[in-house]
Amino acid sequence: MLKGVKSKFTTPLNQVILLGFICLCCPGMFNALSGLGAGGSMSSNVSLVDSSNGALYGCFAIVGFFAGSVTNTIGVKATLTIGSIGYALYSAAFWVYDAKQISGFVIAAGAILGCCAGVFWSAQGAIMMSYPEEKNKGKYVAVFWALFNFGGILGSVIALGLNLKNQAGGVSTGTYTAFVVVMLIGVVVSLGLANPANVVRPDGTKIAIAKSAHWTSELKGALMIWKEWRMMALIPAFLASNWFYAYQFRINAIYFDPSTRALNDLMYWAFQIVGSILLGFLLDCQAMSRRGRGLVGLAIIFAIVMAVWAGGFAFQLTFDNDFSTPIHWDHPNFGGPFVLFLLYGLSDSLYQSYMYWLMGAMSNDPNLLARYAGFYKAVQSAGAAIAFGIDAVDIPLRWECLICWMLVFVSFPLILLVANKVTETSIVEPELEFQTTKDTISSNFTDEKTFEKQII
Repeated sequence: MLKGVKSKFTTPLNQVILLGFICLCCPGMFNALSGLGAGGSMSSNVSLVDSSNGALYGCFAIVGFFAGSVTNTIGVKATLTIGSIGYALYSAAFWVYDAKQISGFVIAAGAILGCCAGVFWSAQGAIMMSYPEEKNKGKYVAVFWALFNFGGILGSVIALGLNLKNQAGGVSTGTYTAFVVVMLIGVVVSLGLANPANVVRPDGTKIAIAKSAHWTSELKGALMIWKEWRMMALIPAFLASNWFYAYQFRINAIYFDPSTRALNDLMYWAFQIVGSILLGFLLDCQAMSRRGRGLVGLAIIFAIVMAVWAGGFAFQLTFDNDFSTPIHWDHPNFGGPFVLFLLYGLSDSLYQSYMYWLMGAMSNDPNLLARYAGFYKAVQSAGAAIAFGIDAVDIPLRWECLICWMLVFVSFPLILLVANKVTETSIVEPELEFQTTKDTISSNFTDEKTFEKQII
């Protein structure tokens, strides 16, 4: 009986569900905190939070480029545990700042989280994209994205419940306490992940994993990403995929009061779940070829994203940075901005879920996908760092909005170029797969026996 329970626990779906729960507790709660605007800070110190986020995403970008090598060296389980600790530290920093006004701790915590998040998301990507069978990759992304964004919903519910009568500039201190506790739960849960070597797919196949080579070989593997034309073509899309957070969360911070911000935040993450689930089923629809459903999905995403940003720009023209009377949900002008904000969440989930599906369609190799995920998050975080830097200098919000819109617009032709090259399968014959791996790595070993010891 114990063996049966263990075999069910080590299925790819259950492992991705567990991964989603870890992300619910850590980055999901982080998203809820960020969505409250200015980190939810009582002092609404936007400049400090922008500086902290600049340090966070700057370090994230640097570490992300090599995160795949770190993941392949120490393993996905250890990487996720180490990475999740940074999220709890970050929330604790705002807790301390709220009581003691120690700004240096907030910036330092942002930098530490950036390093931790860089490796965390590399391991996350390796699990989510390599564990499922090819026919289920879209659904697994949807399951993960739903659980991950439920963390944003949970955090928003906590913030809303603790701030219903709060008319101050930021959330209560108890909000930070609750966030830190939930994040620490995520750290503990990460210890329960199974070893990838023990994960068995429903069709009986195991995850193909090569043991880590020497660290210099891993770094060479990370640098090889720059020679992959598909990843280079996706750089504008990666750059755009988190760029808009600085702008959207800034709008939530200045246009709405604390309780309304929490409500907006809740619905933002809820619509992320809706978007990822709908897209996941479309991208796994077996009535079309894999390339066909990728192209159809991309066309739908383009239409939705362009419409949402056009509406967002029209809304932004109605006010600017000096807006000083935050509105409550009973205000007559609340409806339109509220719908816009939840559509921002929907379009975000569609865009990012598609990026994961597209990378997953490029390979089934966990080591390579760890590098893809690390590279993706590195470029994404570089974009976010630049965006928060722009936001920190307080440029007119209409220009911030226009930059977000144009950046995502120019990314679509290059995404189309990659999506058009999607093949029906990424599975290769075992002999060819072994030879390809051997050709990639063997040059770093003195003899074949040394190389073969590296392969499980």
